[in-house]
Amino acid sequence: MTLYYSLVFALLVAEMALFVALIVPMPFTMKRKLFTFISGSPLVAKVQYGMKITFIFILILFIDSVNRVYRVQVELAQAKNQGGAAAAAAGSERMEVQARKFYSQRNMYLCGFTLFLSLILNRTYTMILDVLRLEEEVKKLNGDKSAGGKGEKKLADAGDMGEIGRLKEELKKRDRDIDVLKKQSGGLSDEYKRLGDQFHVSDGTPKKDR
Repeated sequence: MTLYYSLVFALLVAEMALFVALIVPMPFTMKRKLFTFISGSPLVAKVQYGMKITFIFILILFIDSVNRVYRVQVELAQAKNQGGAAAAAAGSERMEVQARKFYSQRNMYLCGFTLFLSLILNRTYTMILDVLRLEEEVKKLNGDKSAGGKGEKKLADAGDMGEIGRLKEELKKRDRDIDVLKKQSGGLSDEYKRLGDQFHVSDGTPKKDR
């Protein structure tokens, strides 16, 4: 195994260990402190940015391994079409092609599982943040004085990456749009009344008492 595929394998093992750490049951207070630290640490943010770049390179390796598997499959199909003495003479070459097929498939599965597990980790992390934030809100509504504070604010900010945060932003945007429409409607109504008064004055019609 080459060096970069060895690094991909090490990353896959690290992802599996991190996934197990995320799903391990632990007390709510400890979990809240842990995820508050993770979501607010600038060092963790830099590591996440570096991992995104790393996964781009792994995606390139995955595409290259898929291409290699396809080419090996074509070579094997051509070797099967050969018959008799030609096939016997090409026996050693076919063994080499089979070995290359094995290594290409191994690299493809390695890169593919690493990328797939990265997506699972990202989604699991976001869901845990949403669950912690909702538990904080439930405790706050039930009158638990220990709930809230800076930890809740950080978890809420981190949870905005999820679907609930996006829905809240959309509701705020719609409320602002409704306020703008109300102001525009009031301005148009005032302008209509002013133009109506001017029309009555210019027409010589006395303005009726309202």
